[in-house]
Amino acid sequence: MTVTKVDLRLEARELYAPGCEPLIVTVPEFQFLTVDGHGDPNTAPAYREAIEALYSVSYTLKFALKHGPQELDYHVMPLECLWSAPAEDFSAARKSEWDWTMMIRQPEEVDAEMLEHAVGQASGRRELPAAAALRLGRLQEGLAVQVLHVGPYGEEAPTIAALHAFMAEHGLQACGRHHEIYLSDPARTAPEKLRTIVRRPVTRGRPSSSQGGAPPA
Repeated sequence: MTVTKVDLRLEARELYAPGCEPLIVTVPEFQFLTVDGHGDPNTAPAYREAIEALYSVSYTLKFALKHGPQELDYHVMPLECLWSAPAEDFSAARKSEWDWTMMIRQPEEVDAEMLEHAVGQASGRRELPAAAALRLGRLQEGLAVQVLHVGPYGEEAPTIAALHAFMAEHGLQACGRHHEIYLSDPARTAPEKLRTIVRRPVTRGRPSSSQGGAPPA
């Protein structure tokens, strides 16, 4: 068997290896495995269950593609999340009001039939309450600004402020949901070394009538 190896990050290196200074990027359409939820990510059981289901099913899909007729091998992509909050208030005091869409990017070879089979396999190995809610969706953010944050998640405010200052300086307005890509495993990485990409879709000129954007559908 000849397995084809691909690196999804290298195919879009600019999007997954930014520096600590904000930059403008164009994000093409990608396919994601997604699940929606609501509540404080630090305390809501649904948040932890969503992450467990996403990773379990993503690894099941990886092995299915490698050992199936596709003969495709790749690294599972990092966890990502789209965040929404009332009036764009992401303060710690209102985390219970946050909405989120957790995501892991998938190769184009993954389809609905493969997902259904992978959910069944993964759920058979362990209890995954969120697995039934997983779906494949597509997201094309287009024009966006992003920056790398290094440090604890709770200390992102200055990084986000710098990103918004960059947007104002370049005449850009937010037009989609706050997007984070988690490059580090918090279970294996010291808080001060965590690496997180902070991204926001933007438009040139006046702000859109809806700042919340839309999750993959």
